[in-house]
Amino acid sequence: MSVTALTLFAASQVGTPGPANMAILATSAGYGFRAALPFTVGVILGKQFIIWPMGFGLMELSQASPLIFETLKYLAAAYITYLAWRVANLRLAPGQSRGAAPGFAAGLIVHPMNPKAWAMITGAFTAFIPAGTGAFQATLTVALVLLSCQIVLQPLWGIAGQAIARHFAGKPSEKYLMWTLAAATVLSVFYALFAGDLS
Repeated sequence: MSVTALTLFAASQVGTPGPANMAILATSAGYGFRAALPFTVGVILGKQFIIWPMGFGLMELSQASPLIFETLKYLAAAYITYLAWRVANLRLAPGQSRGAAPGFAAGLIVHPMNPKAWAMITGAFTAFIPAGTGAFQATLTVALVLLSCQIVLQPLWGIAGQAIARHFAGKPSEKYLMWTLAAATVLSVFYALFAGDLS
């Protein structure tokens, strides 16, 4: 098993734009990095809800009941679109955001509802885990490698979101920024949902 190759693959996937990273960036832009941190932690840990079941047979279930997983994909798109709608209506100036920042529980749902995450984890198991590897060893390896990459890379999207917000808060261009971030989030999930290349 090449852990180095798996790590490079995981870093390239975790670090690039996708529904989860765009949601972190947009949430941090709207509420600040610190306020969005519980959401970010939830996003990071939520991927484990896919990895462990998949490592112990969820792939076989998906092949046996494809309609269930097809339905989940569209529910995923609807959920992340809802998050994007919330972001679009945020204002960056203090006291002007609508409601509280999405919390830890909201973050936990993002990856199970993220088509890119499913494709990434499927790729990790099928391309980097040798045939005959025990289910626990394979799943633990994928889980730890992805978690390590997420802990390092995903908070950077939150920091970037806060930095962007500092330049736009209170300016006429602020609402256009928030709508752009929301649109990018929606486009990323629909690209992951419908495009052939989910990387």
